[in-house]
Amino acid sequence: MFRQLRSEAEDTLRDALTALDLPTDDLGIEEPPEDVDAVVASSAAFRLAGEVGAPPPKVAADIADAVDASSLDYVGAVTTQGPYVNFLPGDAYFAETLAAATGEEYGRLPDRETSVVIEHTSANPTGPVHVGRARNPIIGDAVARVLDYAGYDVDRHYYVNDAGRQIAVFTWAYETFDESDLPEPERESPEYEMVRYYRNGNSFLEDGPADAVEAAEAEIQAILRGLEDGDDGTYERVAEVVDTVLGGMQITLERLPAEFDEFVKETRFMHNGDTDALVSRLKELDCAVYDEDAWQLDLPDFEKNLVFLRSDGTSLYTTRDLAHHEWKFDTYDRAVTVLGEDHHLQADQLAAALDLLGNDTDQLRQVFYSWVNLPEGGMSTREGTGIDLDDLLDEAIARAREEVESRLDDRTRGELDEADIERIAHQVGVGAVRYDIVSKQPTKGITFEWERALDFEAQSAPYVQYVHARCCGITEDAGEIPDEPDFDRLDEPEERDLLRALARFPAVIEEAADDLQPHTVATYTRTVAETFNAFYRECPVLDADPETRAARLALVAGTRHTVANALDAIGVEAPTSM
Repeated sequence: MFRQLRSEAEDTLRDALTALDLPTDDLGIEEPPEDVDAVVASSAAFRLAGEVGAPPPKVAADIADAVDASSLDYVGAVTTQGPYVNFLPGDAYFAETLAAATGEEYGRLPDRETSVVIEHTSANPTGPVHVGRARNPIIGDAVARVLDYAGYDVDRHYYVNDAGRQIAVFTWAYETFDESDLPEPERESPEYEMVRYYRNGNSFLEDGPADAVEAAEAEIQAILRGLEDGDDGTYERVAEVVDTVLGGMQITLERLPAEFDEFVKETRFMHNGDTDALVSRLKELDCAVYDEDAWQLDLPDFEKNLVFLRSDGTSLYTTRDLAHHEWKFDTYDRAVTVLGEDHHLQADQLAAALDLLGNDTDQLRQVFYSWVNLPEGGMSTREGTGIDLDDLLDEAIARAREEVESRLDDRTRGELDEADIERIAHQVGVGAVRYDIVSKQPTKGITFEWERALDFEAQSAPYVQYVHARCCGITEDAGEIPDEPDFDRLDEPEERDLLRALARFPAVIEEAADDLQPHTVATYTRTVAETFNAFYRECPVLDADPETRAARLALVAGTRHTVANALDAIGVEAPTSM
């Protein structure tokens, strides 16, 4: 209902300004001051004071007088406080919020008939997923979920770098070394078994005999050349390594969860001729130059040129990515890419090149994120250092299990079997890690700390999850939820505050999707949880008189659906018991 009230406020404010012969280009709609019992406010009086020649409070009063609140559906009253025009909610706003929130699909917006492809994670398939890489799939999956809730038709893609030197080294090492010469894998999973070859190969190239290293480098270059030339045998050799590692990485990512509709390989655009065709078009651009033994784009506004073809005729990652993006533009209405902060230059140059090639780059948006670091330093797949994401999730589940078991009383201990406890531990443990990462603004760096990620107090996933579990417990004890509760019974401040919080959910989804900022949904879940806990302390549900009990049960059911869907929108499970 928040979206409807906001729209109604905008329309009536525009009419009032028109009636006063004032400009309507900037309505100044914003959050009301904290001490005002309003849903939205307008600060337009600040802007108009100079034009009118009157103090802002006087302008605000004139605007409010020009509004006919009696004709509005969701706005109950229009007041002023200083320079602000405040739009207060009416009974219909609260009543329809209560009715909407009790629906299981609450928060999902109508179909926009717009397709969006989200490219995220896309880590090189060279070994297990590390904590340092975890922010990309968590943010990427959350962005995809929020867009799905906002009514977009979303596809999730993993762009596989299977044509670079690292993969050529990996392929050579896998075909060269015997497993008996390698250490035991850290886990019985394909990527852990395969990464041993990659690490051993890099060590050999750094410290091996010069003549053997020279021969190895020749073989690595032959693999790269074979890919460039479209040699089917080379593609099969590389695919065996890449697909095996990706299969293991996929299992880890599904634990977050982060699932993909398609794994789009870089070599696809080499093998089908798209890269060669793109290179020909790039050479025809006015800014194309051959310098320092390479074809480059001398792009305006960039100090560094964009190299797209080496002197030996081999393309670069960016060249193939240009072909990849043109394919996305042809296939989808919009494209979103989630990238690390060190890819700013690459992304800007790619967008500039796409524009020069005649593409509509308004279709493309990027979400940049800062790194997840460890207190003791960075991480490197090549050197085999750092914390694997599997280890992090295992530890999170173990700690969550300890916390869940410590909170069991005699009654709940009898109601939950071992499978129930394990299920809750997974939901709480994985949810705590994911929530800790997605709840931070992407551009802010994170130094990962166990205690913070697994904090079971306020501002954490378990705090919000517990509210959902409590709502489930109340509604289960109550039995059937009334279809048409009497809204008039909800007149306590805590009840109205909770209704206000629930009403904002669809707008939160809309704004998070527009801004590609899923952390705002996480922030919203904490607001709902805090507001519900205040309601729960002050407003008995099951012990209230029948009419009030029915209305409060509906409010609890609405909270349950709102919390469950808001958590789902950022990829965190909502346990029914804890």
